[in-house]
Amino acid sequence: MENDSLQTSLAWLRDILQGKIGHGFDTRVLQGLRVIHVEKGFMRFDFVVPKSVSDIDGNWNVGALASLVDLLGAVTIFSFANRVVTSVDFSVSYYSTAKIQEHVEIESKVSANKGNLVHVVVEVKRKGNGEVIAVGKLWMASNKLSVAQVSNL
Repeated sequence: MENDSLQTSLAWLRDILQGKIGHGFDTRVLQGLRVIHVEKGFMRFDFVVPKSVSDIDGNWNVGALASLVDLLGAVTIFSFANRVVTSVDFSVSYYSTAKIQEHVEIESKVSANKGNLVHVVVEVKRKGNGEVIAVGKLWMASNKLSVAQVSNL
């Protein structure tokens, strides 16, 4: 079952990246994302901040970064819980800016499981020196819908 939830979560992520599900904004926010490591409840990604998510100063737009955190948190929780999830509490702390074309690493890890509520922490760090750019914390509620059922809504 663990492998099924991992494979399904990765297929879900791939479909978002290819624009098959979700919104065009989701695809743009994740443009160029590479999966480095996955296991149940933990994922590591490599990402070069694309120009399409810049603010007026050439920095990674904080809204686009928050959307990325929300999406990757949901994918990580699906790999853990094998359920579709909805954010019920969401916060992002910004510690530094990242420029367009900057290389970052992202780690997403389930840190608590309270039945239908699951907590995930998503850390975004500068590649090379490991400086923290942002940390997102999400409580998500799971439901009984499958990814296929939600994709058809």
